[in-house]
Amino acid sequence: MTLTVTTHQAEEDLRNESIKIFVNGDVIKKSDAKVSVFDSGFMLGDGVWEGLRLYDGQWVFFHEHMERLFSAAKAIDLNMDHDEEGILNALEKTRLSNNIETDAHARIMITRGIKVRPFQHPSLSQSGPTFVIIMEHSKPQIARPIRLATVPHIRGLPMSQDPKLNSHSKLNCVLACIAAEKAGADEALMLDINGFVNTTNACNFFIVKKGAVWTSTGDYCMNGITRGKVIEICKSNNIKVFEKNFSLVDTYSADEAFLTGTFGAQTAVSSIDGRTIGSGKMGPITKEIRKLYNSLINEQLK
Repeated sequence: MTLTVTTHQAEEDLRNESIKIFVNGDVIKKSDAKVSVFDSGFMLGDGVWEGLRLYDGQWVFFHEHMERLFSAAKAIDLNMDHDEEGILNALEKTRLSNNIETDAHARIMITRGIKVRPFQHPSLSQSGPTFVIIMEHSKPQIARPIRLATVPHIRGLPMSQDPKLNSHSKLNCVLACIAAEKAGADEALMLDINGFVNTTNACNFFIVKKGAVWTSTGDYCMNGITRGKVIEICKSNNIKVFEKNFSLVDTYSADEAFLTGTFGAQTAVSSIDGRTIGSGKMGPITKEIRKLYNSLINEQLK
């Protein structure tokens, strides 16, 4: 049986079976946490979300995450009924109710709310937004480096569904992941509209060639918080970094490849389309970036 590996795997923690979920101001048992079948997020994927990590009682890079969340809400004309302080208060209410102090992941989900009729028009959502927080004890634990397969699905143009939107509608990425699994890989490598290497179905993508770090231009991928921090780290520590167009030919001959995201920070890639990348393990530049990233987090906690 093939071992299933994903970029969001964590240590088993039995405490997660009894966590409490924030739903519209109340913190309730996991088994009782429900939203209406008329909710616009359930019906249409009409909503936005954000993921954050907790270390030593602090939500790391909180303001950057909130800037992205509120930008996404404004883009889809969603009144969230909360400001940044209100979101933080909801996070803290959930955290304290679950007695969580560190090593946690929170997923904030805000939809346009319950519809009066089961149809698309946003005016049918008339009772205000639905606001949910799922917070789990979470220490990333990935059994081995990730295997990627290039798929035909691409991240779209900004005038269709802007890939910078953390929207509830993730079907394109789910289909990409399914295609990758069918090809025998763990997750999908997605190209941009011009055929250049872009991103994966769940994370931002980087390669290392001759000591330099490459990532896509950022025009067609999620504006990842961790992606941005990695670019900053490279620039401030004399590691050459380029945001540029590059092809699969460039990628197959890379010395290292890694993924970035809030959940797992930096995750090594072992192979792409059956080609082993470098040694097939986390390379020295990736290890250095991970060390510098951890130092950056520790600075945030002071």
